[in-house]
Amino acid sequence: MLMNFVLTQIFNFSFCFLFLPIHGRLHTSTSLSLSPISLPPSPAPTAAVSPSSNANSAIGTTVFNVISFGAIGNGVTDDTKAFKMAWDSACQTEDSEILVPKGHSFMLQSTIFTGPCKSGFKMQIDGTLVTPDGPDSWSKRNSKRQWLVFYRINGMSMQGDGVIDGRGEKWWNLPCKPHKGINGKTLPGPCDSPAAIRFFMSSNLRVQGLEVKNSPQFHFKFDNCQNVLIESLTIKSPALSPNTDGIHIQNSNNVKIYNLLVSNGDDCVSIGTGCYNVDIRNITCGPSHGISIGSLGDGNSRACVSNITVRDSIIKNSDNGVRIKTWQGGSGSVSSITFHNIHMDTVRNPIILDQYYCLTKKCPNKTSAVHISNILYSNIKGTYDVRSPPMHFACSDSMPCTNLTLSEVELLPASRGHVVSNPICWSAYGTMQTIIVPPVLCLLEGNSEVLPDNDNDGC
Repeated sequence: MLMNFVLTQIFNFSFCFLFLPIHGRLHTSTSLSLSPISLPPSPAPTAAVSPSSNANSAIGTTVFNVISFGAIGNGVTDDTKAFKMAWDSACQTEDSEILVPKGHSFMLQSTIFTGPCKSGFKMQIDGTLVTPDGPDSWSKRNSKRQWLVFYRINGMSMQGDGVIDGRGEKWWNLPCKPHKGINGKTLPGPCDSPAAIRFFMSSNLRVQGLEVKNSPQFHFKFDNCQNVLIESLTIKSPALSPNTDGIHIQNSNNVKIYNLLVSNGDDCVSIGTGCYNVDIRNITCGPSHGISIGSLGDGNSRACVSNITVRDSIIKNSDNGVRIKTWQGGSGSVSSITFHNIHMDTVRNPIILDQYYCLTKKCPNKTSAVHISNILYSNIKGTYDVRSPPMHFACSDSMPCTNLTLSEVELLPASRGHVVSNPICWSAYGTMQTIIVPPVLCLLEGNSEVLPDNDNDGC
C-alpha cells in the first residue's frame, strides 16, 4: 500500500510538472489537481495604543512618573538613577504604574530592576528609552552582555506605544563581529554585546505594543520564565546586523508569542533548551534568519525542547524559514513540534532540519546527537530562493530523525524558468500524508533501528 502511494506521488508530480507555468502556480487538466499556493495569513494587527497619561490610567492605579523622580529625558543625560528610584517606589505599591511619558528620550545605563513587586505592577512606556551610544559610552562598571534586566518579577505588564532603541550600530561594527567585507574576516578584540531587554527567573509577564529596534544583540531574552504573553510588538534592525534575534527564549514554559512584525539580522524567534509549551502565531518575519529551534547541544550539552507550535505566519526574503538546528555531540530530545499554515516568500531554506550545525568548517564528527522526533510540517506553501533546495533534512547516523510528517507542503522556485529542486535527506524517517511539492522521496520508511536509550533521550 505504501509503495502504491509513492508511485502515485511520482506519477502526479511528473504529470503536474509538464510543466510549471511562469506565474508560479500549479495547474493540471486532470481531476487530481494540487491546491493553489495559499494566500498569506491576515497581517498582524497594529500594536494596541496604551494609556499615556495619568488621566487615562486605571482607576485606583498609583502612577509614578519618572520625571517626578528627576529624569531629564533629553537623550543625553543619564536617567538611570531616577528610573531606579521610580522602580523602588512603584514596586512596593499595590496597583502601581511607572510612567515613561511621551515626548522624551531617556538614556539609561545597564541596570537590573529587581523584584518581587506588589501585585498589579505595570511599566507604561510611551516615550523613548535609549542605550549609551556604543561600547565607548558604556560604564566600565557594568556588564556589556545585557542592558535592562528584570529579575524575579511576578505579574508585571510592560506596555505602551513607545520606542526602545538599542543604538546597536557601533556594536555591530566591532572588529570581532562577522563582516561582509573582503573574505568576511574578523579581527581579535572584545566582543561582548548586550541584549536589550532580559527577563530572568520571572513569571506571569505581559509585554505588549512596543517598538524595539537596533539592539546590539538579542532584542528580547526570556530566561527561566513561565506564563509569558508577548503580543503586538514591532522589532526591527538591519538585515546584516549580527546576532540580533528578535525574541529568544530558553528554560521557559507556557509562552505565547502573538502578532509580531520582525525584521532583523538573525532569527525572528529562537527557542533554546529547556523550553516547552510554546505557542507562536501570526508572525510576519523577514528579512531574517527565520524561526528557529536551536541551536541545541553545543559543547556536548543536554537539550530538551517539546510541545512547540508555530502557525499562521509569513516568512519572507529570509535565509531560513522554519528551522531545527543541533550540534553533534549533544544529547536529549526535540519532540512534538508543529509548523502549520506558514507562507514562504522567497526563502532560501524554507524547511531545514540540521543535526550537523556548525559555525566553522572544522567541526569534528561525533557519534551522539539530540534525538529529533514527532515533527509535523503542514500547509506550508510559497516560494523559495533557488540557491538552496526547498527542504533539507540532515540527521545523525547514530541518532536518526523519526516520525517526520509532511502534509500539504507546496514550494516552488521564486525565479522564473527554474526547475523545482529535489529535497535532501540523510537518516530521516517520515511520511508524506498528501501530495507534496516537490515530493520528498528521500525520506526513509518505517522506524529507525537505532533508538535513543533513557540516558540519551530522558527529558
